[in-house]
Amino acid sequence: MTTETITPDTLTLAGCLALLGEDARPSYGPLDIVLKAGRIARIAPAGSKPPEGRVIDARNRLCAPGLINGHTHSHEGFFKGRHENLPLELWMNNVRPNPPIRFTERQVYVRTLIGAIEALRSGTTTIVDDLNVSPTLDPALVEAAMRAYRDIGIRAYVGITLFDRPFFRGMPLVDEMFPPELLAELDALPKPDGAALLAFFRELASKYHWSRDRVSVIAAPSAPQRCTDDFLRAIRAMADEFALPAMIHVQETRLQAVAGPLMYGCSMIEHLFNLGFLKHNTTVIHGVWLRPQEVALLAATGATVQHNPLSNLKLGSGVAPIRALLDAGVNVSLGTDGCGSIETVNMQAVLAGAALLHKIRGDDPGRWVGAAEAFRAGTIGGATALGRGQDLGVVAEGRVADLALYRLDSIPFVPLNDARGQLVYNETGASLDLLIVGGEVVVEGGRLTRIDEAAIITEIGEEHRALLPEILRAERDAGRISDAYRRIVDHCRSLALAADTYEATLRH
Repeated sequence: MTTETITPDTLTLAGCLALLGEDARPSYGPLDIVLKAGRIARIAPAGSKPPEGRVIDARNRLCAPGLINGHTHSHEGFFKGRHENLPLELWMNNVRPNPPIRFTERQVYVRTLIGAIEALRSGTTTIVDDLNVSPTLDPALVEAAMRAYRDIGIRAYVGITLFDRPFFRGMPLVDEMFPPELLAELDALPKPDGAALLAFFRELASKYHWSRDRVSVIAAPSAPQRCTDDFLRAIRAMADEFALPAMIHVQETRLQAVAGPLMYGCSMIEHLFNLGFLKHNTTVIHGVWLRPQEVALLAATGATVQHNPLSNLKLGSGVAPIRALLDAGVNVSLGTDGCGSIETVNMQAVLAGAALLHKIRGDDPGRWVGAAEAFRAGTIGGATALGRGQDLGVVAEGRVADLALYRLDSIPFVPLNDARGQLVYNETGASLDLLIVGGEVVVEGGRLTRIDEAAIITEIGEEHRALLPEILRAERDAGRISDAYRRIVDHCRSLALAADTYEATLRH
């Protein structure tokens, strides 16, 4: 059992309907749910026992587990809405420029709240943030992001993006395709200091841990192609030492699927398996372009695939083989990705997208992904990915009290036929009335309880205007390597995939 540094008051949610247990089944009638010390202490028929502590009138409300956003990038906050119709490889350097944009602590603080506010407002109680701090390392900026999450009250896992190779070299054929003078200039820029990053990660892991802190850390190597093998082994060992979950971007695009054999002589999934990186607490982010043998490896190691359907669509990366993964017994979680690639951190939109998107695969309705599987991935699937499948993501006695209550008199639920299905397909977050994290009310009556939302939103706009010249400079710098990257993309498009790769895009 875990504890947290915040000990909330005892609460009784009186008279609500609820989605109960791991299958999120609707309750047969109204319930009283008692919360103590941050956990669900009792679930009983409404009025059957005296209430305890503060009583919240929850009649005509639906109590559901809070959603878990398994992947986002808060450092992309100021890039929202700037790019469209670019594939990942031609887009990514715009939000990870080299040389980097210099942010103040306050800019990082309010930037982090861009996603955190939207997350809470869409029923999300846990967010996993892959925060880029390379190639420079400023611990104060990481602390600013973590402070923002603490202040707003959300549960957060913050992973500093770890890589010890220059970001632009995370592509195959760089030496062949880049102009020599540009390559020499880029290679002369400061490189990520792998030893310093590992030392800082160790410090964070020692200081903040999910077992006691609402805002904690996760091991977050960026991708195999951006890390040396020794660096990946060191991160894996440290994650094991501190009992931390680990996440890594793998085979998001077709280019990455063909790049694996060019770079490693095998796929990136197989390379990670050979390094011993894939384990039960490892999350493979995206996993769009996969083969059956790779799905089998993920199942055998107990790894999770972290599915970001909306981001994958906007970047044209494709549709992950979720049915094949589920059939193999692979745990699937859901996330938004960063709002530089997809403008929203709204997990309600992701739920609907996940439940709708996979109906394009095949003509057997019995094999389509539906609301039940999408909701499970967005709750207990995310908890399982974090090693907390017995702790988070479920409305049941003894579980952590991360709960969202929606108004049943709002149009998404009127008339009410299938509470879970209507929550998945029709809710946007507009019906959210109450959000509880670790037993603490962080949204009440549709209002955030711990920050001045209007003031923060005003400040975000002001900081964005101040940063815009630097953002434009970074985009111009990124444009200098676009032609070389485009040549690599075009060349890799001509390379054949393994014949049994699950098709992730439509050809016509």
